[in-house]
Amino acid sequence: MLLVPDSGALAWPAPGATLFLRARAGVALNAARVHRPVCEQSFKPFADALAQDGFNVSDASEGRFPLVMLLAPRQRLEARALLARAVSQCAPGGVVLACVGNKEGARTMQDDLARLAGPVQVLSKNHCRAVWTAPLGGAVDAALLAGWLALDAPRPILDGRFVSRPGLFAWDRIDAASALLAAHLPADLAGHGADLGAGWGYLAAEVLARCPGVTGLDLYEAEARALELARRNLAGASVPLGFHWHDATTGLAGRYDFIVTNPPFHQGRADQPELGQAFIAAAAAALRPGGRLLLVANRHLPYEQALARGFGQVRKLADADGFKVVEATRVGA
Repeated sequence: MLLVPDSGALAWPAPGATLFLRARAGVALNAARVHRPVCEQSFKPFADALAQDGFNVSDASEGRFPLVMLLAPRQRLEARALLARAVSQCAPGGVVLACVGNKEGARTMQDDLARLAGPVQVLSKNHCRAVWTAPLGGAVDAALLAGWLALDAPRPILDGRFVSRPGLFAWDRIDAASALLAAHLPADLAGHGADLGAGWGYLAAEVLARCPGVTGLDLYEAEARALELARRNLAGASVPLGFHWHDATTGLAGRYDFIVTNPPFHQGRADQPELGQAFIAAAAAALRPGGRLLLVANRHLPYEQALARGFGQVRKLADADGFKVVEATRVGA
């Protein structure tokens, strides 16, 4: 995408006058450092990578910019909301530039941006498609803009029990793995616990409902858009809660009596079992002696060695519908 302004097809505005939504670190962005784009990234590992490269980054940016760039997500409602945000934060006469992989909905994104903002130009290269608008003005469909901006607003799901938004993991339902873990939570879980990869808060809510001995719960979630909803979904809890925008693979700051998790196992399409293995290692390091890890995962994921390394006792509580629920107990000092 950064090839477009560098090619001369677009002009970079003054330094600091470009907003980059869902920005990602990399060689191309480092080459554009002189233009000082304002980077927004709500996913903590990507935000940390940007910060390590010296970019100022936040999980939410305000203001209007002559150039707004974005990396479009795969989920269509989420992508439409992000396109609308880009248009709404683009200054009059400015340009929106969006990019997505050819196999990740490029044609759909191109059509959506054209519907929203008028005629677009296209550059395809390196299996990606960059699409940009003419200088924004009267071609913007104001009604469509308002409707698509609303797509990211939190909305009731599951008969109003929770609120969620498109683009999050299992955003409009309870995923089968988390439901299986909830059904096998030991009722004697007690003390101060943590939920790793807490999402919009379903599993934490089940812990609080099913385990009366819990005295506190910390939620760790890498996606800020999900953590915001978890705060709302758990408002009014009877025990102290902590909400941490944090990459659990880097370790935890607290010490806990128990940890529950339905860890992610991919950030793209391919399985990345090392993510779950890192969650297991982080849990083992953070649990007090005798502390328990309750984990659910796809049956095929190779977590047994990681569990054996970190825990003295491991037992399977359930094996159903392609998932396994494991309880692991930390022994020793």
